[in-house]
Amino acid sequence: MNELQLYNTFTRKKERFSALEGRQVRMYSCGPTVYGHAHLGNMRPYVFADLLRRTLLWCGYEVKHVINITDVGHLTDDADAGEDKMELAARSLDLSAWDIAEKWTRVFKEDLEKLCVLEPHVWCKATDHIAEQIDMIRILEEKGFTYRARDGVYFDTTRDPEYGTLARLHLDAQQTQERIEASSHKRSPADFALWKLSPREVAKRQMEWDSPWGVGFPGWHIECSAMSSKYLGVPFDIHTGGVDHIPVHHTNEIAQSEAVFGVRPWVRFWMHNGWMMFDSGKMSKSGGGVVTLDDIEEMGIEPGAFRYFLLSAHYRQQITYSQDAIEGAQASLRRLRRHAAEARESDESIGAERVETYRGRFRDALTDDLNSPQALAVVWEVVRSSDLGGREKWALLVDFDRVLALGLESAGLDVPDVDEDAMRLIEEREAARADRDWARADEIRDRLLEMGIVLEDKPDGTRWRRA
Repeated sequence: MNELQLYNTFTRKKERFSALEGRQVRMYSCGPTVYGHAHLGNMRPYVFADLLRRTLLWCGYEVKHVINITDVGHLTDDADAGEDKMELAARSLDLSAWDIAEKWTRVFKEDLEKLCVLEPHVWCKATDHIAEQIDMIRILEEKGFTYRARDGVYFDTTRDPEYGTLARLHLDAQQTQERIEASSHKRSPADFALWKLSPREVAKRQMEWDSPWGVGFPGWHIECSAMSSKYLGVPFDIHTGGVDHIPVHHTNEIAQSEAVFGVRPWVRFWMHNGWMMFDSGKMSKSGGGVVTLDDIEEMGIEPGAFRYFLLSAHYRQQITYSQDAIEGAQASLRRLRRHAAEARESDESIGAERVETYRGRFRDALTDDLNSPQALAVVWEVVRSSDLGGREKWALLVDFDRVLALGLESAGLDVPDVDEDAMRLIEEREAARADRDWARADEIRDRLLEMGIVLEDKPDGTRWRRA
C-alpha cells in the first residue's frame, strides 16, 4: 500500500501520515457560525474534509470526525471588536438567537447531505460546552497566561514564545497588521479574548452565562479547543479548516491549548483548503454577491455538480466560481454518470489483469496529498478505456466513488436534453479531438447541428444545448 502523504500547514511541506494510535485517526473540522445561510465558499472546507476522511477510510484507517457549531462568541471583527454575529442577526430579524442558531444549523446539515458529505461522529455546539470552556480559562489563569481587563479576560501572547508559528507571525511586527487592530483594553494587539463580559450600558444579551470573571460569554477560539480536546483527547491527529483560519483562529487555538495541556504539538497535522473566489474577490457574506446551494439548484444545477467542481481542483488551490465553470462541471458529471450506468448494464468482461493498474494509479493520486484532479483523470481514463470491459469498469468506478461520492453507483442512463445517438456522437467527437482529428470532429459537430444540438467548446470541456 502506498504511503499517504499529506501537506502539513505547520511545517509547510508534505509529510508521511501515520496515526498517533494504530489505525485510528482523530480529526476535527472547524464548523460554521450559524447566523445565516452558508454560501458555496463556506461549503468548500467540508467537501475537502470529507475527501480527506473518505481517503483515510479507503486507505484502511478508522476515523472519528468531530465538527463544531459556533452559536455564540464569534464577533464581527476577529480582533475582538464588534458585535456577536448571533446577537446581531437575532436583533436584525427580531428573532431569538437560539431560533437563529437552530434554523441555520438545520439548513447547514441539509446542505452537507446534498453534497454527500459524511455526517461527523460528533456534532458539538459551543453553547452546550460553556462549562468546559470556563474550566480551560481557569487553568490558563492559574498558569499565568491570562490577565483581566475592563471588558473581559485575555490571553497574554507574550507568555508564549512559540505564538504565531503556524502562521509565521512575528509579534514585534504585528502592530502594523490590520487584522489585529487593538482593542483599547488589550495589553498587546495580538492578545485575544477568552471571556467577554456582557456590556451593561446596552440591552441584556440573549446568550450570557455566569463565570468566575462575571456575566458574559466565551471568545470564539476557546470553544474549538475545549470541544475538540473533550471528544478527541490530547494530542489528536488532524485539524482542518479554511486558509483564512491560519493567522487568527487556529493560531490562537494552538496557543491556548498547548498552554493548558502542556503538550506540543497539540495537533499532529494542520490542513487547510484554499480560497473560493467569486468574480473579483473572495466569496463572503460581508462582501455580498454570494451564491448558495439553493441558488444553483434554482438554476438547474445539482449539488453533485458543485462537488465535482471542487474536486476538479486541488484542495489547496484557489478556485474561482463562475456560471461557465459550474455548468461545465454539471455537463461532465452527467457524462461520467452515463458512462457508469452503461458499464453497470454491460456483460462484457475483458482486461481483468489491468484493473489493479488503474486502481494503483488512482491510489497514487489520492495518497499524493489528495490529488483529486489526477484521481478524476484516472476515472475518465477508465470509462474511455478500450482495454477494459464493462464489468471491470463498473467494479473500478464503484470502488473509486467510495472516495469521490459523485453518485456513480446509482447513476441512470438518462441524460437530459440529449438522446442516446447524440450522446454517442458527442463522445466520439471528444475522442476525435483528443486524437487531434479536427476534420472528423468538425464533421460530427455539423451532424449534431442537423440534429438540433449546438456544441460549445470551453477550456473545461464541451457542453451542449438544444438549438
